[in-house]
Amino acid sequence: MPAEVELKLALHHAAVPRAADIARHPAVMAVRNGRLRESHVVSTYYDTPDRALEKAGVSLRLRRDGVRWLQTVKGPRLAADGGALHARDEYEWRLPRARLDPARLAQTPWRKLFGKAQKRDGLAALFATDVVRRTLPLAFPDGTTATLAIDVGSIRSKRPAGRRIPIAELEIEIVSGSPVPAFGLALALLDEWPLAVATQSKASRGYALVRGEPDGWCAPVHAGYVEFDRDGPAEAALRAIAQGCLQQIAANAPGLLADNDPEWVHQMRIGTRRLRSCLSLIESLAGTEPVRTLVTETRWLAGILGAARDWDVLALETLAPLSSAFARDRAATARLKRLSRSIGGHRSDARKTAREAVRSLRFQRLLVSIGATCAGHGLGTTDGIAVSARAFADPLLSRRHLKLMQLGAALDTGTIEERHAVRIAAKKLRYAAEFFSPPDPGKRNRAYLKALSRLQDALGHWHDTVTATRLTAGLAGNSDHVTVGAVRGWSAAQAAVLEPEIARAWKRFTAAERFWARG
Repeated sequence: MPAEVELKLALHHAAVPRAADIARHPAVMAVRNGRLRESHVVSTYYDTPDRALEKAGVSLRLRRDGVRWLQTVKGPRLAADGGALHARDEYEWRLPRARLDPARLAQTPWRKLFGKAQKRDGLAALFATDVVRRTLPLAFPDGTTATLAIDVGSIRSKRPAGRRIPIAELEIEIVSGSPVPAFGLALALLDEWPLAVATQSKASRGYALVRGEPDGWCAPVHAGYVEFDRDGPAEAALRAIAQGCLQQIAANAPGLLADNDPEWVHQMRIGTRRLRSCLSLIESLAGTEPVRTLVTETRWLAGILGAARDWDVLALETLAPLSSAFARDRAATARLKRLSRSIGGHRSDARKTAREAVRSLRFQRLLVSIGATCAGHGLGTTDGIAVSARAFADPLLSRRHLKLMQLGAALDTGTIEERHAVRIAAKKLRYAAEFFSPPDPGKRNRAYLKALSRLQDALGHWHDTVTATRLTAGLAGNSDHVTVGAVRGWSAAQAAVLEPEIARAWKRFTAAERFWARG
C-alpha cells in the first residue's frame, strides 16, 4: 500500500513574510537537488454531513495544483506516526476535470466506507485549504530523496461559511529512503527559524474549524494503546511505544500554551513520565550516548511539568475542600483566602515556567531528536537489537513485579521515603505492564492492570498529601502559621484516611495473577 511519510513543522506567524528564505538555508542548500518551484494550490475536502470519513480516520480531497487536478485519499495514522512525523496510507490520481471520480474511491481499502457514504447522504465540500506552495527536491548523502514544501495561506470552512485560519508550515516529505536525514535537516532549521512540531494535519485543523473548535488543539490527549507484534523485534515495539508517548506530549503542548485548564499539564506530564520510562528501557538495550542525552532532557521537562502539577493539585484538590469545610468560620475563611492567593502566585509562576519550557528551542529539539531516534535503525545502536518484544518484556515485568513485592513491606511500617520507593516501583511496573499488554486484554490482563492501577492511584493520593505538606512548609515564612498548620493537619488527616484504601489496594494487587506468566 502506498504511504505518505513526512515531517511537519509550523512556522511562527512573525516569520511568515520571510518563509521563502528557508529554501536558502545552508542546510537546505547542501542537499537541494533541483530548482525551487512555486504554485498556487487549492484543496477541497469532502465528507458526509455526519463526518463518517473523519470518524474512520480517512480524508478525501480534490486538489488544484496549477493546471492539474488531483484526487487524494488518505487513511488512518500509521504506527510510525508521532510528534513531527506524519505517516498515512495515501492514494492519489490525476483527473481530467474538477470533479470527484467515484470509481477511483472503489480502488482503495475503504471502498465500503465510500460506498455507504455515497448511497446515504452523499459527499459534500466541508472546507478548503488555499496556499502558495514552494517546493524543492532534496537528495541526502545516504541516498534518501525527499521534497521540501513551504506552505503559506489559509484554511476556510464551507459549511458553515466564513471561518478562516492561517497556514504557515514546512513539510519534508520522504520520496524514497529513510526519514532519519530529514530529522537532521529539521534540527538544523530549528536552530535558526521559529519552528515548532506540528502534530495536526491540515485536514484535522479543517475539521476543527468546521466544528468551531480552537485552532491547534481540541481536548487534552490521553495515553493510548500502541499496537505492535509481541513476537516481533523489541526494537520495533519500543520505537512504537516511544512514538506514542511523543505524540501525547506534543499534542498537549498547544493546549498548555493557550488554555488554563490544568488537565493539559496533567496529561503532558503523564506523557513525559511514560516517555522517560520507555527511554530507560531503550537505554538498557541501546546504551548509547544520544539516548542518555534524551533521558536527561526528558527528565528536565518532567521536572518542570511536575512542579506545575504539584501546585495545581495543592490549589484544586487540597485547599478547595479545606475551604469548604471552614466555609462558616469567617476568620478561618479569611486566612485561607490569603493562603490561597499565595499558592495562586506560586501556581501561576510554575505554569509560566512550563509554558516558557514548551515555547523553547530546547523543547522543540527534544521532540525532533526523539523522533529521529525512533526513526533510526537499532534505536541508536550500530548492530540493531536481536530480541523479540515478548522475550524482552516478560523478564522485565517479572523483575519489576518482584521488586514491588519486596518493597511492599514498607507500606505498613516504613518511612515516607520507603513508601515513596513503593510508589515509584508501582508506577514503573504499571507503565511497563500497559506498554506490553495486548490491545484486547483477557480477564487475567484486566484484573492485574486494574489492581495495579488502584494501588498506584491510592499511593498517588497519599503522595499528594506529602507534597502538600512540603509545599506549604515553604510558605510558612510568608503566610499565617496557623493557617499553614491547618493545611498540614488536614493533609495528615487525609493521609490517615487513605491507609485502609492503600491496604485494600495492596491486598488486591498481591492476589492478582501475572498476565504474562504462561503455563
